Amino acid sequence: MSKNTNQFLFTSCEKVKDEIFSTWESPSNIALVKYWGKKDNQIPANPSISFTLKNCKTTTSLTASLSNQLTFQVWSNGERKKSFEPKIAVFLDRIIEYCPYLNNLKLLIETENTFPHSSGIASSASGLSALSLCIMEIEKQLNPDITTDFFMQKASFLARLGSGSASRSLYPGLAFWGENETFENASNLFACPYSEVHADFMNYQDSILLIDEGQKTVSSTVGHNLMHNHPFAENRFKQAHDNLAALKPVLQEGNFNRFIEIVESEALTLHAMMMCSNPYFILMKPNTLKAIESIWSYRKANNSKICFTLDAGANVHVLYPSIEKNDVQNFINEELSKLCQNGKVIHDCVGQGPKKLA
Repeated sequence: MSKNTNQFLFTSCEKVKDEIFSTWESPSNIALVKYWGKKDNQIPANPSISFTLKNCKTTTSLTASLSNQLTFQVWSNGERKKSFEPKIAVFLDRIIEYCPYLNNLKLLIETENTFPHSSGIASSASGLSALSLCIMEIEKQLNPDITTDFFMQKASFLARLGSGSASRSLYPGLAFWGENETFENASNLFACPYSEVHADFMNYQDSILLIDEGQKTVSSTVGHNLMHNHPFAENRFKQAHDNLAALKPVLQEGNFNRFIEIVESEALTLHAMMMCSNPYFILMKPNTLKAIESIWSYRKANNSKICFTLDAGANVHVLYPSIEKNDVQNFINEELSKLCQNGKVIHDCVGQGPKKLA
């Protein structure tokens, strides 16, 4: 596992000569083993693994033109989004050492989501991974010899500096991130794809119950920082390592029952860490709990392999094998949608990762 960031330094003396335009779409992801807590420079306190989604995605177009200094604007749906720009400014400041060609560019960033922003569906993951891919298109024009593997690995490295979970959105199926003994070549610097997976998990379904479409009361960044001096931090980090080790054979063998145990435990532990931090906070809503109880009841009554997970928000990700798709989606549409804001549900599934658009 490489710990050296020098491999990602841009050493060419080439500079952008003409306007460059690129468009990428990149998906969100849903973590099965949760990343919660980080060190300096976006280094995770524990490893994680996630499903890459298909329909929850961000499409970002980047226009780069010559300038005396780095400037940028962010637009979405025809309007400038100044509220997005401070986060992008921090991101660009973190990556400029590795992408010095940006110093002489004016960037127009145009971005659209297929899902609500800041509601616990990892919009930072899809947005910053898409932007990182667009930036790597600039680098590829300056250095045409870079390989596809390096292109994606550096894109993951850059995305991580903006949002840790964004590093995992660069790959299809499943991706893992963070140093651990379970997965070969695991790194804190970038995510890696994981392909030793039973076929039943490669088309897994994820229906997202939009319990609350509003912006979270506590940002993920604040939540991560509250893991510093958390009374249960070290035990939690060990649990994540143990769960990752336990999940590997589960994914390989297609063991749904053990998958359910690990994934639901991880989701509840994530929110338990929030509820016993200092200061403490609760992101779940009453309908979040009602949805979880309904899922448990349905599973028992129907001998189903349905389960849930949660990200850092109130929304519920309902996970189930594709063989149960019709029955589970009927249950969701008839029962669980009543718990959602305006009855909104996003039916998604495991996807094939980012895509470059013409």
